[in-house]
Amino acid sequence: MSKMAISPGEAGIGDFEPTADVVRNGVEEISGDLRRLLADVFALYLKTKNFHWHMSGRHFRDYHLLLDEQAEQIFAMTDDIAERARKLGGNTLHSISEISKHQRLKDDNRESVLPEDMLAGLCTDNRELTRFLRMSHKICEEHNDVATASLIEGWIDETERRTWFLSEAVRDH
Repeated sequence: MSKMAISPGEAGIGDFEPTADVVRNGVEEISGDLRRLLADVFALYLKTKNFHWHMSGRHFRDYHLLLDEQAEQIFAMTDDIAERARKLGGNTLHSISEISKHQRLKDDNRESVLPEDMLAGLCTDNRELTRFLRMSHKICEEHNDVATASLIEGWIDETERRTWFLSEAVRDH
């Protein structure tokens, strides 16, 4: 691949000129990784909301509110991830089918899930998301993309916090 900066009109996005100083192969690798990350974040958001909607039991209120708070935080990541890919000069997701195509986190379509299993599953998914974020950070470092790496560091901290809260809630069971 060329080591030259990406030219206007390249990367399949029309006349958009990237604002980041990242070489073409870096743009492709980072924006592709951000696409997978965005798919995972949307999948985790929907799973968290699903469990929020279907929560029951003696800790209903606490868990219902916890999952709603976490879902809001997860959803807030989506716009930043997509816009970062665009700033780099890459593309992002266009549809639900693309989310399904790129997500690595597994859906949970079970009709009935025990509250402790919901929390444990989300804890596992947040740990996995942290792993994906660290892998993304490494890719950014390889291409000297400090801005994306910085965003990812904040998301790692948020994701580790969600994992901590969920693991403490599950520990009671």
